[in-house]
Parts: sequence; structure tokens; C-alpha cells
Amino acid sequence: MRIIYFGTPAFSASFLQALLADSFFDVTALVCQPDEPVGRKKILTAPATKVLFQKTHPDRPVFQPVKLKDPAFIESLRALSADACVIVAYGRIIPQMVLDLPKFGNVNVHPSLLPLWRGPSPMQAAIAHGDAETGVTIMLIDAEMDHGPLLTQTRFALAEHETLSSLTERVTEIGAPLLVTELKKLAAGTTMPQEQDHTQATFCKLLKKEDGIITHERSAEEIDRMIRAYTPWPGVRATFMLQDGSPQEVKIVDARVTKKSIPAGMIVYEGQNILFGTSTTALEIYTLQPATKSVLQAKDYIRGYKAVRLA
Repeated sequence: MRIIYFGTPAFSASFLQALLADSFFDVTALVCQPDEPVGRKKILTAPATKVLFQKTHPDRPVFQPVKLKDPAFIESLRALSADACVIVAYGRIIPQMVLDLPKFGNVNVHPSLLPLWRGPSPMQAAIAHGDAETGVTIMLIDAEMDHGPLLTQTRFALAEHETLSSLTERVTEIGAPLLVTELKKLAAGTTMPQEQDHTQATFCKLLKKEDGIITHERSAEEIDRMIRAYTPWPGVRATFMLQDGSPQEVKIVDARVTKKSIPAGMIVYEGQNILFGTSTTALEIYTLQPATKSVLQAKDYIRGYKAVRLA
């Protein structure tokens, strides 16, 4: 089965690896986002999928188009005569003129139980909203976002302290072999696509830095879910007021809900522990990162700073 693979981050690279490891598939080309500057030194860095593909297939093309409707790019794809395109976290909407190219259509992996959480941040949304379960969907792409017919779904419960990192790992472990199976069924003509129940659709958005800002009006449970969903990006941030009256932006990296009660917005120290008052019970902060500083354990933060309340 001749495949053109569309995908960019490390999450996508895991699915690409599953296809490269199976001799049934011939991944003829990779399409990914352009290289981007990373870190404080802005070092130009290739996407994880590009690094993997060039290591395993250095003689095959990697396309990083700025404009997906570029005629030269489309003709290059057409010349590959792909049986299918596989799209996993590519990061951009693919135009219809590209979707029309492959023989068997375009297969997408979406880490939710579609039609729930259509959009670019479904794993974060499931954790942040306290969903009891989530899953992996293999689907065919149509002209609308995450709207196409379903090929298969697998559902599983979210763990009590599920994080974005742990959920990503579970989705990859479950989703990669599922993708392989459905592509083989597609090639054999044995798939049975099912229309989504569009009346049940919910949506998630592209996350921005401000989505991680917290105030003391939020509950401890809500903040805990945000930390587990939004680490490392966009991160959960608060502005602490230090004892000397100066504000300090802090990223909360790890915390847990407690049964203790302190006034909302207040910061209390119990030995080497930091407690933060919310609209419900207190949140115990284990790990945090002051702006422009390194990540600190609570005991190390206490040695250097004295925060008294939320600004």
C-alpha cells in the first residue's frame, strides 16, 4: 500500500514508525510543517517525523510546504500515485485538491471518541473537563474538520491522575496498531465506514498561553485538571504576591487536591509544603517554576521566595 504520510510532532512520529515497520506499507513521502526555531537560542529544529523519516528513508522526499495549494507541491504528490494519505497531527487543514489525490482516500487518527472533542486539543480537553473516558478514532477525512465517517473506535477510562503525557503514551500504544489494521482493511475493501452523529459533536480549540491562567475563583479540582492537561503547553500560571509586595509569575507544574481549608487566594506554608487556597479546598503545590527561573521543588522554592497570596 503506497502511502503519503502527513504529520509533524513526536506524537505523530510514533504512528509513522508503526507504518515504516510493516512491510505491507510503502511510505513514499512525508509532508510535515517547516523547521522551526526552538529554545532561547532559537536553533532551527526539524519536526520529529522528518528526523525519523530521513533516518530510515534518506532517499525519499520530505515536503514542508508553506502553501498547501502550491501547484508544484500538488503535482509532486500526484506523481507519487498514492493509495492513501495518512494524517496524524499534521497541524494544518488540508485542501480538497490534495484530499482528492489518493485512490482509497485519506485516513486520520483522532485521539477522542468522535464526535466528541473535534478540533486540535482533544486529549487536553478530555482531561481538563474531567471526562470519565476517552479513546482513539480512526476515520476518513472529508471537507469539514473531524467530520468524516468513522472506520473504528476504541474507548478506555481515564486514570484518576491522568496527565497529558500519560494519555499521549496510551493513545499511541492503542492507536498505532489500530491504524495499521484499518489501513489493511481499507486496502482489502472490507472497511465499513459509519457516519458520525453530528448532533452530539463537541469542540476543542487551539490552546493559547492565556488558557492556562488561573485565579482563586477556580476550584482545586478544576486547577488540578488544568495542570494535568496543560503541562507542558500552555502551562498553568498564576501571579503570586511576594512578602515584599512585588508580583511574581509562577508556572505550577505539579500539585494535588487536599481536604484542607484555607482562604481562597492565600498561600500558606506548612513545613516544606506550599498550600494554595481555592474556591473549594486547598491545593498542595509540589513543583513550580518562577518566570525565567528553573523548575523548583516546593522546599527549594520556600528557601528563595516568600509568596503570601495570589496577586
